[in-house]
Amino acid sequence: MQYRTLGRTGVQASALALGAMNFGRIGRTTQDEATAIVDAALEGGINVVDTADMYSDGVSEEMVGKAIAGRRDDIVLATKASMPMGEERNHQGASRRWLVTALDNSLRRLGVDHVDLYQIHRWDPRTSDEETLSALTDLQRAGKIRYFGSSTFPAHRIVQAQWAAREHRLSRYVTEQPSYSILQRGIEAHVLPVTEEYGMGVLVWSPLASGWLSGAVRAGREITTNRSAFMPDRFDTALPANRARLDAVERLAAVADEAGLTLIQLALGFVTAHPGVTSALVGPRTVDHLRAQLAAADTVLSPDVLDAIVAPGVDLAAHEKHDTPPALLDPSLRRR
Repeated sequence: MQYRTLGRTGVQASALALGAMNFGRIGRTTQDEATAIVDAALEGGINVVDTADMYSDGVSEEMVGKAIAGRRDDIVLATKASMPMGEERNHQGASRRWLVTALDNSLRRLGVDHVDLYQIHRWDPRTSDEETLSALTDLQRAGKIRYFGSSTFPAHRIVQAQWAAREHRLSRYVTEQPSYSILQRGIEAHVLPVTEEYGMGVLVWSPLASGWLSGAVRAGREITTNRSAFMPDRFDTALPANRARLDAVERLAAVADEAGLTLIQLALGFVTAHPGVTSALVGPRTVDHLRAQLAAADTVLSPDVLDAIVAPGVDLAAHEKHDTPPALLDPSLRRR
């Protein structure tokens, strides 16, 4: 396993990190299975575990807490907040009122007194940067979080938050967690240059493109990824974007075969090779899935074989990035 410095924090993070979104209802993963996955991850050299309050309505955090009991200090523990937790309208967002409560709830579920990295899951356009950063700074000074970061922020919002922290003399986001894979390269154009400029650590999610790069989606074969059950549109090969992805996957599979690699090794090796990326988050549902992903921990790719398949800075499914500006989604924000 390779280790990189998480931004400018001095914290050493493994090149592969364990994402716990599949723990609980989403991945139908039991506590025993989750604990076995955490055990195998730590044995394989992974030292970063990332979850979120909204994963299976808090169950993922509970499972992570039980799985890491007795070895908390060996793990860089990360969680996230701001996505809706229930029907109450103020149980979401990045206001001080909600973040203070949300963090206490996460600490209780995790069974710890602090998290190493607390991330704003999505940019909240209703809340000012000063409001959010001041709350996070106070939580940091109270010892409940060591660092804080953003997740899936557009590049201009990352810049704005950095300037707001400087203007108001507050602590700043030290990490960003964007989507990145061979099939979704858009962050190379805007986000990664910004995070490198500000010395931010980058933990990328969906490096296997929701299963497209796991070998579970191949031409002429039954789709076996768990995601297809609750995200059918993402795997409907009648749709043009998905036909383009399938064509790219087949071409990448040929490249992997020629290089003597699995498609997973190719995909994860591509992501972790970027100098702006600290860690790639893998989200296994089983120990076997994790072992296949750990095999990519030391993969080194030739630099001349990948750019011809998906061009740098291009997303084959841009609508799945979750970073579209609100004004493009809500017509009322485009009209007087």
